[in-house]
Amino acid sequence: MLEAAAIKSKKAAANVINDPTQSLQTFDLLELQQYTQERVYSTTASKDFHLFYVGRDDVHTILKYVLSRVSISLYLNMFGYDDDELNDILMKLALDPTVTMLITLDKSQASGKHEKALLDLDRKKNLALFNTHVAELDTPVREIAIGQSSTHQISHTKGFVADGKVAGEGSTNWSASGEGRFVTPGKAGGPGYKAQNNTQSIITDPDTISRFSAELVAEHMIAQKQSATEKQKSGSSEVASQSRRRGRRGSARS
Repeated sequence: MLEAAAIKSKKAAANVINDPTQSLQTFDLLELQQYTQERVYSTTASKDFHLFYVGRDDVHTILKYVLSRVSISLYLNMFGYDDDELNDILMKLALDPTVTMLITLDKSQASGKHEKALLDLDRKKNLALFNTHVAELDTPVREIAIGQSSTHQISHTKGFVADGKVAGEGSTNWSASGEGRFVTPGKAGGPGYKAQNNTQSIITDPDTISRFSAELVAEHMIAQKQSATEKQKSGSSEVASQSRRRGRRGSARS
């Protein structure tokens, strides 16, 4: 059985977002061992948790391997969101009416130069995704919310639950240096290679996935509520401003 899983991992492509036959329904952590420095796990490795290291393991490819196989749902909270390829995967999922997706981003990071450029592009593709439920009777929810923690601190979570079967969590931000994205196929290093000291765990333990799913939904609802409050305040300010302008025009005419 272990040998079969290892063979499967060698044959599987990393980014399969355009292949509807690929999913996480039979996912096994052994599928990711090909992206480690050793190319194989220890015989004592856990079967439902594995920790990968930026700077030695191919964390970027591990992330796209899992995320591109989402076919049911994705709950995500990401502090640093600056990866074009992962963003493209998520946007394709966002436009898939069969996938339920909730994305939460940190307010301070979302205004950064690179993050803002990505989010502006996404808004052009599908404005309704941002802080708006796009749910009809026959379609799931697809939403992106930008906010903070419940006490208005940074939203520092960096993790996801995919299809209710696979979770990812760690210190890894979605950026070239945060993931240590390989510039030389198959190994760390090469011209311009940069890697922070970060970790990325992939988890299939059902209890962890259940509890993390609930936490991600709670964090998303907090960010959504904050956004709604800000919009309400902004709307009230605009109404007051229009009223003052009408008052000035009326005074001028009299």
